[in-house]
Amino acid sequence: MQIIAQHGDIFIILACLFGFFMAWGVGANDVANAMGTSVGSKAITIKQAILIAIVFEFLGAWLAGGEVTNTIRKGIVDPELLQDDPQLLVYGMLAALLAAATWLLIASMKGWPVSTTHSIVGAIVGFAVAGLGAETVDWGAVGNIAASWLVSPLLAGSAGFVLFKSVHHLVFEDRDPLAAAKRYLPAYVFLVGFVVAMVTMTKGLKHVGLDLSFAQSLVISLILGGLLSVLGILMERRVKYVQSSDDHFGYANVERAFGVLMIFTACAMAFAHGSNDVANAVGPLAAVISVVQTGGEIGGSALVPWWVLVLGGGGIVAGLVTYGHKVIATVGTGITELTPSRGFAATLAAATTVVLASGTGLPISTTHTLVGAILGVGLARGMTALNLRVIGTIAMSWLITLPAGAGLAILFFFMLKGMFGG
Repeated sequence: MQIIAQHGDIFIILACLFGFFMAWGVGANDVANAMGTSVGSKAITIKQAILIAIVFEFLGAWLAGGEVTNTIRKGIVDPELLQDDPQLLVYGMLAALLAAATWLLIASMKGWPVSTTHSIVGAIVGFAVAGLGAETVDWGAVGNIAASWLVSPLLAGSAGFVLFKSVHHLVFEDRDPLAAAKRYLPAYVFLVGFVVAMVTMTKGLKHVGLDLSFAQSLVISLILGGLLSVLGILMERRVKYVQSSDDHFGYANVERAFGVLMIFTACAMAFAHGSNDVANAVGPLAAVISVVQTGGEIGGSALVPWWVLVLGGGGIVAGLVTYGHKVIATVGTGITELTPSRGFAATLAAATTVVLASGTGLPISTTHTLVGAILGVGLARGMTALNLRVIGTIAMSWLITLPAGAGLAILFFFMLKGMFGG
């Protein structure tokens, strides 16, 4: 208690700095791969991707991010066990933020799309085992999180496979592919709007003060989906289609129609990502602020201050602007060749999986989900469509992430303990 009273302001300043660094890493690595399909398929430019990310990442974090933040803050280490030594929780959360952020910086420089969720969970487990003993970790919760890392790519991959096959069958195998694309476009836009709205309504809005019943949520989501599909039709009418002598089937124009859809799915993916992954930067930061402000009291449910979400959002945008291009290249062009129709199937499949997981409070990895969805779309065209060397490198970076986060967190934990006293 005395250490917290003595160094409280320093702890909050360090938490803000490390939290911003972590959010920067999320932006450089995770937002980049959330936007990679849209940029890689040339449906939107990098500038447009950044603008979409700024608006929808923040909205996702604010409206639907509360459930996951609680899992990161309280689900892994039992705070009650630290009642006598609250400073150890502060050291641990600071060390976890700095460790995960450092690993994300290294991975982003290499262009590896790694999991920020993996990084922060690995770091928290590392500090808890080394500093407090293995018995303080809720291994059941860690097991659930680990299981979701396997389930999410499989779910997203299956959804991506089915969605791409549906596009191929309904549109590309039609006698007039462009007419078919225009016919089915409103239905696909409706699906994007409905899925994101439904999960946000049912799970995400409780901490904003809106507690809607399932029936109310369903009606509002159907209306929002309908409005979005009308907007999709209006946007599609503004697209200029060009007849080309070497494009007998008009596939280039079909891809232009799907370019409109990609704008909607990019927004959905940014919203889904914000709702799930802002917790990685904000969760530990909120825990430190809560302990310091209550004078060392642990376990009190503290609301995340609004300025912490702004700090997280600002860091995410800074990371995307300064370093996002490397991971965008890996995800957008490295795994398989993407066109707007393929990118649409992958992004919608990933966004749906992430938003559903965010609604249930499971901190799944957006990276694993998106890469799984891209693999599913690639497999729908056969194994030859996949770049197995790039996939092997990605798989290796995923395996390294957990031990790297844990090892760095242990190092930083003992450094902080040495500097401020145990």
